[in-house]
Amino acid sequence: MIRAPQQPERLPHGYTNLTTLEGGRVIKRYAGPDAVLRREAEVTALTTLAGRFPVPTVISQDDSQLTLSFVPGVPGQEILEQRPHDVLFAVGRAGRALHGLDVSATYEIVGGAVLVHGDFGPQNMVFDAKTLQPAAVVDWEFAHPGDAVEDLAWAEWIIRTHHPRLIDSLGTMFEGYGGAHPGGSGMPRCSRNADGPLTSSIAGQERTRHRSRCGSGGWRLRRISGSDVEPAGPTLAGFAL
Repeated sequence: MIRAPQQPERLPHGYTNLTTLEGGRVIKRYAGPDAVLRREAEVTALTTLAGRFPVPTVISQDDSQLTLSFVPGVPGQEILEQRPHDVLFAVGRAGRALHGLDVSATYEIVGGAVLVHGDFGPQNMVFDAKTLQPAAVVDWEFAHPGDAVEDLAWAEWIIRTHHPRLIDSLGTMFEGYGGAHPGGSGMPRCSRNADGPLTSSIAGQERTRHRSRCGSGGWRLRRISGSDVEPAGPTLAGFAL
């Protein structure tokens, strides 16, 4: 019997690019004037992290698209409201593991810079549907060397903006990362300033995104960068998450 070819299936939660599942592989077609730069940034990050951090595998690429392995699981934002503590703790652990990697063979690392995901948070994590353990961190097109607080502030902004009911659970994310949550008056200060712009240089391009720039975020950075931080959590699925 000759079967009709399987139709491409658009994957959910994609807002900038066209990402489809075709023949068991993920095809990511980049949109926008900086599409080539973003594809190059993603390929660089994925190849650097392969075997060291849970990411999809790069299968092939051309100037307009990227073919990746499909990582089965459930997107983080689909289980965040039901299991906020599990998801946010995993987000924190993933951030700590990423920022602890030595990527100096690929990136120019100056001072205390780390590899920043650039769009970090539960919205770009895939979880095992049964165990709820992280299966992969995806969408690395804004990855660049930078300050760890960029990822943490962006993840916090995502929660405050799109999941305000879970603001009180944010401390779990910082516990997962290895730093204490300040609580108290830092929380309302952060809420009032959640729409401040933050500009960073990515692949030679300046971009401005709305991220949290609250005083408590700076406090967390000092705590997380200090000697009083607890070691990273136990290994999950072969990776130090």
